Amino acid sequence: MAEYLSRGVFRLGTPVRIESHAAVVGDMEGRGPLGKCFDEIINDSHFGCSTWEQAESRFQREAVSLAVKKAGLVKEDIDSVCSGDLINQCTGSSYGLRELEIPFLGIYGACSTMAEGMLISSVLVESGVSHRAAAVTSSHFSTAERQFRAPLSYGGQRTPTSQWTCTASGAVILSRDKGSAAVVGGCIGRIADMGISDITNMGSAMAPAAAATIMRYLNATGTAPEDYDYIVTGDLGTVGSRLVREFMQKQGIDITKQHRDCGELIFSSTQDTHCGGSGCGCSASVLCGLFLPMLEEGRINNMLFAATGALMSTMSVQQGESIPAVSHLVHLRRIKE
Repeated sequence: MAEYLSRGVFRLGTPVRIESHAAVVGDMEGRGPLGKCFDEIINDSHFGCSTWEQAESRFQREAVSLAVKKAGLVKEDIDSVCSGDLINQCTGSSYGLRELEIPFLGIYGACSTMAEGMLISSVLVESGVSHRAAAVTSSHFSTAERQFRAPLSYGGQRTPTSQWTCTASGAVILSRDKGSAAVVGGCIGRIADMGISDITNMGSAMAPAAAATIMRYLNATGTAPEDYDYIVTGDLGTVGSRLVREFMQKQGIDITKQHRDCGELIFSSTQDTHCGGSGCGCSASVLCGLFLPMLEEGRINNMLFAATGALMSTMSVQQGESIPAVSHLVHLRRIKE
């Protein structure tokens, strides 16, 4: 049974193992510094579909299918799937996964969705509600631009603080059966709002939520940054990454040595993405392609994954609202057989 540590912070009674994982990315992500880490690179942004939205659904279905196949399973072996995306009403997930016929929990945490899905799926497995559970999310540059910003054909200029929404999907299969990387605890994030209303500056909006969640987990578990090989944030980019370190240093906590950000890692400075990557698929694909293999191979043993999400909508932005944000944290550890 999971152990309550403080509000929203818990430790699992039995580690929930990551049996399999997969990352599927687009052409630009594949040409980035992590290109060799991903399971599949799709050079066609439409992925053979009629629309970008259909393509994003296919990215998500492909990631789940690959993870299932890599585990030597079939879709009927998966008891539940937690999934979400950035498209209105999470249609990327529901349309993408409908033919798999896996019991479905649609969730939304913006770019924090992968961590949220892993937390929920881990609790489902640890409690016995699911023998195996999947967590998956996705994003697509063109679907996000169409929904949240100007049409691509408009040719609007991108500001220096803007980030590039990743065309990517990541999926994990969790169970008690096997896997050398496991979820051992987590922290459910609180909504933070610093009054930022610039939708081209997501890193600044999300950094306070990430800092608050990481500090809550460290305090509740009585641990320090040096207890972890890495403290990984979702997609704060260069601006948000600098801010989260500054926020925590003001509280006497220095994560500079351990901190890595998926948005900073996925693209190189030559790819003109300004502050780096973003989108639900950013942290999901980097976690599945880079960090989980490092845990499985024993190159690292202990890490925190704090995905971050900006919770605005097109309507809230048009009405002049500020941008609330949330960060959910998953504690991952290598399990020695």
